[in-house]
Amino acid sequence: MYIPMNEMLKHFKQDVPTMANITHKSEQWSPYHDNSGTVLAVGIPGAVIVAGDTRLSNGYNILSRDATKLSQLTDKCVLATAGQYADFIALRKFLQQRLQLYEFQNEVQASTETVAHLLSRELYSRRFFPYYTFNLLAGLDENNHGVVYGYDAIGSYDKMTYGVQGSGQELVVAVLDNQLKGYNKINKTFPQTREEILDIILDCFSCAAERDIHTGDNVEILIITSAGTERLIKPLRKD
Repeated sequence: MYIPMNEMLKHFKQDVPTMANITHKSEQWSPYHDNSGTVLAVGIPGAVIVAGDTRLSNGYNILSRDATKLSQLTDKCVLATAGQYADFIALRKFLQQRLQLYEFQNEVQASTETVAHLLSRELYSRRFFPYYTFNLLAGLDENNHGVVYGYDAIGSYDKMTYGVQGSGQELVVAVLDNQLKGYNKINKTFPQTREEILDIILDCFSCAAERDIHTGDNVEILIITSAGTERLIKPLRKD
């Protein structure tokens, strides 16, 4: 069968890749997905309060309404993570294994400061392909007072009295600055009891759920003291 030369050239030119029809690999697939949500921690004398919502989402899709973002690593230490849930599970598994080995070798649980350093080293070791997680480590210090460590993606961390991570961070942190530190606060009264701080935390999550579609369903709260850990579940809006 004879095919004219001009027809052959037409088909050949269509098969030649050009900059107009090349799709970059970064536009085709990414190893990272932000499952979002919000986590919060507040350290107070004698206790630390850690909270996280239970919604697991991907874009506009809700994958789960009952996914915990909190992981108790020791009797006095909790990891709270927003971001990619698969990376949170991998990071939690690594920390649990290392802390079990530490306890076996030293016959004592690691302190909160030790766990904070371990988390920093692990995040930094993965700096060229980092965990897509936004972490808070909250626990009791050597005096049984609450302390919070906040991290960036590659392990830099800071010690603080409270912290927020996740998609509702911008909505919540200003409220905590006002209520707990007194920034731009007209009435210079501060919460004095654990119950008052719990009310502020619940208000923060309720406000975030109104504006952030990735935060909602329920808020899980862990209250850690020297006597043990108390777990609370409070409802948020479901839509």
